[in-house]
Amino acid sequence: MEVRGGVGQGSAARHPTTPAPSRAAARVQAGDALPLPIRHTNLIFSALFAASLAYLMRRWREKIRSSTPLHAVGLAEMLAIFGLVASLIYLLSFFGIAFVQSIVSSGDDDEDFLVGSGAPASAAAPSRQHAQAPAPCELLGSPAAAPEKMPEDDEEIVASVVAGKVPSYALEARLGDCRRAAGIRREALQRITGRDIEGLPLDGFDYASILGQCCELPVGYVQLPVGVAGPLLLDGRRFYLPMATTEGCLVASTNRGCKAIAESGGATSVVLRDAMTRAPVARFPTARRAAELKAFLEDPANFDTLSVVFNRSSRFARLQGVQCAMAGRNLYMRFSCSTGDAMGMNMVSKGVQNVLDFLQDDFPDMDVISISVLQLSQANQHLRLLKPGNFCSDKKPSAVNWIEGRGKSVVCEAVIGEEVVKKVLKTDVQSLVELNTIKNLAGSAVAGALGGFNAHASNIVTAIFIATGQDPAQNVESSHCITMLEPVNAGRDLHISVTMPSIEVGTVGGGTQLASQSACLDLLGVRGASRDRPGSNARLLATVVAGGVLAGELSLLSALAAGQLVKSHMKYNRSSKDVSSTTATEKMRQREVDV
Repeated sequence: MEVRGGVGQGSAARHPTTPAPSRAAARVQAGDALPLPIRHTNLIFSALFAASLAYLMRRWREKIRSSTPLHAVGLAEMLAIFGLVASLIYLLSFFGIAFVQSIVSSGDDDEDFLVGSGAPASAAAPSRQHAQAPAPCELLGSPAAAPEKMPEDDEEIVASVVAGKVPSYALEARLGDCRRAAGIRREALQRITGRDIEGLPLDGFDYASILGQCCELPVGYVQLPVGVAGPLLLDGRRFYLPMATTEGCLVASTNRGCKAIAESGGATSVVLRDAMTRAPVARFPTARRAAELKAFLEDPANFDTLSVVFNRSSRFARLQGVQCAMAGRNLYMRFSCSTGDAMGMNMVSKGVQNVLDFLQDDFPDMDVISISVLQLSQANQHLRLLKPGNFCSDKKPSAVNWIEGRGKSVVCEAVIGEEVVKKVLKTDVQSLVELNTIKNLAGSAVAGALGGFNAHASNIVTAIFIATGQDPAQNVESSHCITMLEPVNAGRDLHISVTMPSIEVGTVGGGTQLASQSACLDLLGVRGASRDRPGSNARLLATVVAGGVLAGELSLLSALAAGQLVKSHMKYNRSSKDVSSTTATEKMRQREVDV
């Protein structure tokens, strides 16, 4: 079987196959030019320095006692002085430089690979206009596990991967060409499985931008259509919502909700809370000892001390509180902290680790159960970080997030005029209020819903999350929402609100640095970190998500109340090859009317 033409062909030419040296191996040491190992020469010159100094001190003491002039020196003393000066020059020039170099190099490594934990502010906070440059391919992967020499021909490399002689994960590090590595891995996968994946695109993507940050072992990328709903008039500003989805009618329905809100004067929002959480679990010999630490952590008198220890992890991380729960002799500690414009779980984890290390002195019998190793994004450096004890709670529906909140807690509301309800939404206020009560409130209660007192908040949250580079799995708690509808102004108008206690978003880090996702953030005006008000971009994004949910809830409930939902989905949410009879503009307008 021949290698497909796409394999190994990209913007970069074939690279030499010599393994890239590691940072440690490439660093030049002060003693590299010496014929002997530096430890031997250090020992020789150290002994010469000590012997010369001891001999000269003894001779000068004898001269002082005998009143002999100090400048009168013999041959032995001249040799001793020469040896003293020579050894001193060596120790300062070689041994000293090597010592200083090791300290400086160690500091450089920390700045390069541990951004946020002691690095300068300029390194820890990339500018709003320039995303952090991805790490070169040769700095990542595990080259030591791969063969020392990589075959130059792609066909030979593919055969080696298929035979198991070359580990697939080492291709980027060995080849130094991320696109070529993805093509070779893709071809090897097709040979191993015997299945064709021609429909999965390979070219047209920057694979270096995801290496060590977003995805491992890439073989292509999935295309998702992105629609735009809006404008959403929110807090006096207009936003166009990017939504990545494959569900027909979703963007059109949200667009209709945005129209109804805009024609009624717009929506308003408020951020009630902004705090990411992490919750390690520690085990003690007895429940009494666990209770002692619980009392210590929850004592307001100790908060300032804990804050100082916690806040050392980052210039953006600020401890807000610690909530504890016990199960037998196990103590679950839920730390809450502001994280600037980052979603912030890694930032919180670093701060929590600092606190646990601090507590270990007074509670040496504390056994932290959930400790893991987190591989950093830019090199094979490792940092000891926490794995949560599920009291956070991340990517799982939980009462603690529903009640206490996680990430951004947002309320968004609007008053929809009676005429807009009739003309745009094709229903009436009383029908909407009754439907919401029976469906979203009573119906969800009958189902035993946890945070699911809404029509379809998850649809809008997930679509915006994917488009803007958020973690789609966090739509679980981010979609917690209760939708409230009430008649106002003597029953003529409709007050609608969504309360969402756990919107977990960020505008830096993760998938936000990818080109497409960055463009969608830029469309909303929230790309990158805010220099003037750290955290304001992420909070604004959270309110936009809540505003989109408000529009989506309003439109879907109206479609249900008017009996339009099934009709519109049967017409527009079904595959059809023949679209020539109706123009795109006509179909969009018709969708808004039907939905």
